[in-house]
Amino acid sequence: MDNSITYLTKEGFETLKSDLDALKSKRPDMAIAIAEAREKGDLSENAEYDAAKNAQGMLEMKINQIETSLLNVRLIDESQVDTSRVSLSTEVKIKNSKTGKEFSYKIVSSSEANIREKKISSDSPIGMGLMGKKPGEQALVETPSGIIAFEVLEISI
Repeated sequence: MDNSITYLTKEGFETLKSDLDALKSKRPDMAIAIAEAREKGDLSENAEYDAAKNAQGMLEMKINQIETSLLNVRLIDESQVDTSRVSLSTEVKIKNSKTGKEFSYKIVSSSEANIREKKISSDSPIGMGLMGKKPGEQALVETPSGIIAFEVLEISI
């Protein structure tokens, strides 16, 4: 059992709980699918039954993973986040020192990361490089194409 602590924002926690509720709501449908497949004859040669049982196993595994994660969640109180340095739950505006392009990202835990929403994990290469940096400091990030320097421009919530 993985007992590592997961830090989440209130929004991330609510999303995880919502995902868990959605998965649990599928249990009755799984039971019906298994019962219907069971009625189709010999279970040893019933591919539909095997598929339904496998789907049920996957569903229960996902439910168990989320429940385990929820047991080890610590909520981040954004009103207590120090914006003098890049940390979890901060929004950071950075500039690629080579190209001059500017980007803004929110630093979140790996379970909340979503690049479409401009949320990057503190465990990602860019996230790790930025953690603890102050405005004006440079973060050197190792990427497959080499080291990229980013300047921290602003930090906010």
